[in-house]
Amino acid sequence: MSAVGNEPLARQALAFVLAGGRGSRLLELTDRRAKPAVYFGGKSRIIDFALSNAVNSGIRRIAVATQYKAHSLIRHLQMGWNFFRPERNESFDILPASQRVSENMWYVGTADAIYQNIDIIESHNARFIVVLAGDHIYKMDYEVMLRQHVDSGADVTVGCLEMPRAESSGFGIMHIDENGWIQEFLEKPKDPPPMPGKPDVSLASMGIYVFDSKFLFDQLKRDAEDPNSNHDFGKDIIPYIVKNGRAIAHQFSTSCVRSSQNNGAYWRDVGTVDAYWAANIDLTDVVPELDLFDRAWPIWSYAEITPPAKFVHDEESRRGQAVSSLVSGGCIISGASLRRSLLFTGVRINSYANVENAVIMPYVNVGRGARLKNVVIDRGVEIPEGLVVGEDPEFDAKRFRTTEQGISLITQAMLDGLNK
Repeated sequence: MSAVGNEPLARQALAFVLAGGRGSRLLELTDRRAKPAVYFGGKSRIIDFALSNAVNSGIRRIAVATQYKAHSLIRHLQMGWNFFRPERNESFDILPASQRVSENMWYVGTADAIYQNIDIIESHNARFIVVLAGDHIYKMDYEVMLRQHVDSGADVTVGCLEMPRAESSGFGIMHIDENGWIQEFLEKPKDPPPMPGKPDVSLASMGIYVFDSKFLFDQLKRDAEDPNSNHDFGKDIIPYIVKNGRAIAHQFSTSCVRSSQNNGAYWRDVGTVDAYWAANIDLTDVVPELDLFDRAWPIWSYAEITPPAKFVHDEESRRGQAVSSLVSGGCIISGASLRRSLLFTGVRINSYANVENAVIMPYVNVGRGARLKNVVIDRGVEIPEGLVVGEDPEFDAKRFRTTEQGISLITQAMLDGLNK
């Protein structure tokens, strides 16, 4: 039912990525960057997953709304996502909160971020708008969701994920009928409703919505004039459409991209240090749930030109080696031992150091003889010689930000504070 023969619906869509959030539960990791700009998986940033899904799905018009500490995010987008060509009807707009509607208004809510840019979006003449959150890790074919949207005749199609009821009170929860029509949309309910026939499972919103463009613009204009609105999709726009229109749930399991049929529907909100550490460390498994080696659905990103990773020295107590680990380009493992760890670009680990269960961001230097276990290390940190982390939880908690699960987050400011 597409407008031009069998042309994919994605070619008629514009993806609007909401990337303004701070992600304060990531603590010091978002002191200098927005959550979507946080590094993930060795070479990428979190936002690359939503953007790659859009490109791989066939969407060639993309807008990204930024707000909180956006510099590193904008720089990453400019360097890594500058391959769109207007002459091929492609576009990539970066839309910082620029007080375009009034002199004192930043983006108030997720809906307001689109409302303030309606004139820019309208100029693209897209038939559909796909609204995406820029801070989740998953692979999804949005063409499947667009097809359901058109075939169902819904006003809005909401991407949904099955999750245990006990864990779903922090999400927007759908109450659906047996045909998938949303009867009720509850924002972070204390007692989430179960799915039909699945008493222990709730259906959570992924923050992904498909609209016909004109319908969305009408809703945004109506909402903007409501003084009692939070101007937010989850709190205002979606509940209003559920009550006054036709909203349908799209099950993520039908459009999630798997590298094999045995894989589950992989989706992660890496919004806490524990969740962030676990999702990165999971990639070191023999067959991880998230397949970064899948060439049919690549995760595009800005890739620095670096030499290959290098492992040097081969003496009994000074051997450069890595087991069950991911090591990015430009890294040097110099007479050190690495186990079940993920290293981003340009990390150097010096002689006699032992590193285990570590997520180490770009250009960290680990001093000789350091012993590091269960850590996340921020970009550019200089780990002093002989530092020991991960062996005495009480001592670690006095020096670093240590989570409930015993993961220590290490920043340069924390290390500098040790010497005062």
